[in-house]
Amino acid sequence: AMGLETQAAEARILPAGALPDPMASMGFRGLDPDRPWRTVGAEREINYAVRQRFPLWGKRDLARTAASQDAVAIGLDRVTATRGLLSDAEAAYARYWHADQAIDVLDRRIALLRQIEEIAGVRYALGRAAQQDAIRAQVEQTTLQRERIERLAAKQEAAATLNAVLGRRSDAPLAAPDEAPHLAVRSASLAEALDAADTHPAVRSQQARAEAARTNVVLQRRNRFPDITVGVGAMQLGNGIQSTELMLEVEIPFQQRARRERERESRLLEEAALARRDATLRAVEERGASAWSQWTSARERRQLIQNTLLPQADATWQSALASYQVGEVDFGTLLEALNEWQGADLARVDALRDELLGAAAVRAIEGDIR
Repeated sequence: AMGLETQAAEARILPAGALPDPMASMGFRGLDPDRPWRTVGAEREINYAVRQRFPLWGKRDLARTAASQDAVAIGLDRVTATRGLLSDAEAAYARYWHADQAIDVLDRRIALLRQIEEIAGVRYALGRAAQQDAIRAQVEQTTLQRERIERLAAKQEAAATLNAVLGRRSDAPLAAPDEAPHLAVRSASLAEALDAADTHPAVRSQQARAEAARTNVVLQRRNRFPDITVGVGAMQLGNGIQSTELMLEVEIPFQQRARRERERESRLLEEAALARRDATLRAVEERGASAWSQWTSARERRQLIQNTLLPQADATWQSALASYQVGEVDFGTLLEALNEWQGADLARVDALRDELLGAAAVRAIEGDIR
């Protein structure tokens, strides 16, 4: 839709600077009120005239320039919308992938709980553990099944969002995500990422509108000077041309108050466009800083969990499982170790989701979206 609006704005450039259509007239004089339409050959006077108005003082060029700047602004709005849609698609796929991975982690955790439930059942049959150990494992599985339902609903919601961004029905089938999305951030620092805000299409669009408003200010000032109208005419008397004439008309700038108000309006619109450009720049910088903070913090959190917490939690789980099988630790310790291990894996997946969402937002500012 915005592509069509851009083409429509481009189509307005040529008419903006075109000459107005000429005016043709024909007048009758000396008509008999009783017989206004005389017979052919009767002595009657007919005047023919053609007039053309010519805007002077560069007004046509200014109008064409303003229309061109408006077309540029609308085209940049289209680029901004494109970036937003692509960023939304990346974010929706990241959520879709994350929900799928979270469900896998929960399924593994439920499977491990079933295993330790069997171990607790065997130990209970041998009189080495209390029956409540197996019951606690079942309760924990039920709790995880509830969380799995929530994660599945989040996956369906992400799938609906992704379909909507892609212009498909919300319930259209999607293939299961087979790998994590790779969203590279080009900037090496926050300052470098914010430097891209000046060239963001939303900011450039507002700048183009400000330039169009400034051009319109000049155009309104040029309207102080009158346009001219040139005309040619001929007088027919009977069946022959009796005489010709040349006409020159000049507008009288009489409505000065109205003209001053139009000039004031154009200046205020220019100031409004400049203020809107500054506000857009600040908004883009705020989104960039927020996205950068989300991306960096989530990346650091994911690296810490992946490189430190997960190995530690895995070692704790293996030790607790071996100790429980020989009766050296109680079931609560084993269950706590399992929750810490698999909870760390789920936290890693959540941190990776936040990292991807932050990267998608940063890429929307940078313009590095393909």
